[in-house]
Amino acid sequence: QVQLAESGGGSVQAGGSLRLSCAASGFSASNACMAWFRKAPGKEREKVATINRFNSGMYAGSVEGRFTISRDNAKATLYLDMNSLKPEDTAMYYCAAKLTGTTSICWGANYDYWGQGTQVTVSS
Repeated sequence: QVQLAESGGGSVQAGGSLRLSCAASGFSASNACMAWFRKAPGKEREKVATINRFNSGMYAGSVEGRFTISRDNAKATLYLDMNSLKPEDTAMYYCAAKLTGTTSICWGANYDYWGQGTQVTVSS
């Protein structure tokens, strides 16, 4: 059974940092496309970052240079390091995985499995 469990969210002031984690189980996380999405109230879900099976990351323009996606295959855990946080980063952050098909190109992929989310709140 595929499971994704996010953690690490919280409340920080603008300019601060947070590290989100996503523990994966039930599949080989090292071979999957994995991603972080976010959803703010009143806004559409936004793709934040993706990582392919070669551990190459891609980012939304709004977070490029501030956020870093990575994974620890031994721990089957996906991370999102978020620096220089802004109030507009406030959202529920979700981890997602794509297990089938090509996993070398992940930015435009449709994701099959989702976690429950972790809230990030950035105050000014």
